[in-house]
Amino acid sequence: MRVREQDNLTMNVGKVGIVRGRDWPRHVSLLLAIAVVVFPLAYAALISTQSNTQINNFQLTPGSSLGTHFDQVWNGANLGRLMWNSVVQAVLITVIKTVLSLLAGLAFVYFSFRGKWIVFFLVLITLMMPTEVMILAMFRLVSDLGLKNSMAGLVIPFAASATGAFLFRQHFANLPKDLSEAAQIDGASPLQFLFKILIPLSWNVIGALAVIQFVFVWNMYLWPVLIVSDPNSQVVQQGLERLKSTDTGITYGPLMLAALLASLPPALVFIALQKPFMSGFAVSADK
Repeated sequence: MRVREQDNLTMNVGKVGIVRGRDWPRHVSLLLAIAVVVFPLAYAALISTQSNTQINNFQLTPGSSLGTHFDQVWNGANLGRLMWNSVVQAVLITVIKTVLSLLAGLAFVYFSFRGKWIVFFLVLITLMMPTEVMILAMFRLVSDLGLKNSMAGLVIPFAASATGAFLFRQHFANLPKDLSEAAQIDGASPLQFLFKILIPLSWNVIGALAVIQFVFVWNMYLWPVLIVSDPNSQVVQQGLERLKSTDTGITYGPLMLAALLASLPPALVFIALQKPFMSGFAVSADK
């Protein structure tokens, strides 16, 4: 009996191995996809160490200009200051948008007032209006308020988010109604209900929205170009444009190095919030 059991176990293991062996085309295709995605980043890292002559000669080994390029980018182009300005702008807009979106979702789901659906419809209408359509009106308004060349001018026009309001409205609407009724019976105020019940149940959605908004603000270029002319108040995307537009021609090494450094903060934010980001989309898909 033991011999038969061992033979059956051996046959089953062999079958599992055969099944797994048939998956090799899938693994190869995934490895090729990863290589295609990683290649531009790896090539940019290689170029960041080379001079223009080495780049034009298609040298496939690291160059010796990394230190020179770093000094040119970090000190000459003041990239550290520009990245700090972008971090402050992105964090402020992300936090303010998230807070206002939470409050908007709370109002649209748990409050009853006249014209609620009209207000919600008007909020959704703004989703169909690209920023470029409103850019001139925003520029005039910010200029009249004297907020040019300031962090307030960068942040305030983008402090509200129709996407965030819609996202939290849909999330709160799918939560059990017994939660609000139990909170009312216990005498909780709306803000207590929000902070003690809704927010702990919404961390995944908050994380997903935070990642999206941070990356969106970090890559913003048109609005900072219009509203900020002071070199000390500019953001990282403007610094990259200055490195690209030079009188002596484009030096690709410093530009690639600056692009790699500028990609680190959003990458770190995504890594830190990867779990709630993916869980937030999984929750949305299930609903």
